[in-house]
Amino acid sequence: MSHDSIAAAASVLAEARKTGRPCCRISERFGISTLADAYAVQELNTQAALAQGRRLSGRKIGLTSLAVQQQLGVDQPDFGMLFADMECRDGEAIDSSRLIQPKAEGEIAFVLGRDLPNPDTTLAELVRAVDHLLPALEIVDSAIEDWKITLVDTVADNASSGLYVLGKNPLPLAGLDLALEGMLLEKNGTQASIGVGAACLGNPLDACLWLARTMAEFGRPLQAGDVLLSGALGPMATVSAGDSLRLRLTRLGEVACHFV
Repeated sequence: MSHDSIAAAASVLAEARKTGRPCCRISERFGISTLADAYAVQELNTQAALAQGRRLSGRKIGLTSLAVQQQLGVDQPDFGMLFADMECRDGEAIDSSRLIQPKAEGEIAFVLGRDLPNPDTTLAELVRAVDHLLPALEIVDSAIEDWKITLVDTVADNASSGLYVLGKNPLPLAGLDLALEGMLLEKNGTQASIGVGAACLGNPLDACLWLARTMAEFGRPLQAGDVLLSGALGPMATVSAGDSLRLRLTRLGEVACHFV
């Protein structure tokens, strides 16, 4: 794939985000067909965001559902960048105009207390590096029309990242079996999604280990203070202006937001 095509795809996605008007599949328009090319598109927009003064606050993991991986014909998750200006406060009114076609997911957020620089990071090293856990709402959003995405479209579009909301009651990892952590996501007081930690690659810790190793290989290793959104524990829920969300996890507490 030529650099010009990758740069053009990055530009179209950036413009869609800026204007709030979705674009057609960049996979078709620019012939982006491999994961390497899709991540190259994502990296160009990451570099542009950093040059504009935005600051990385962590990473997100997508495609942690084995069923979704099978649907897309892949055998691993994907990742996207989190920026500090994507974080919203628990209970905050979120301006819907910041988003194009949002959906919400209930997740567990890991916050690191140590750097993880090695591509052969061990599970023990990851566990030692986790400072605390928080309940998290990820507001995913696609710049591709009608969410009609392929794998390379979502990867190029920063893994369909939008915003995220963290709870305010940090808890340590010690003593928690995250595979058994239950999740209930309510929209306007009604059940919108239910799930469990085991839906996230069997255990959210396994998802974070994959991320730590992958980001070290990619050249953007995880650092102390980074937030890791470890992947959805259940199906997504579509949201729009006027909707209220509340996420409740079995032991990790709850977090909420609403859209205006």
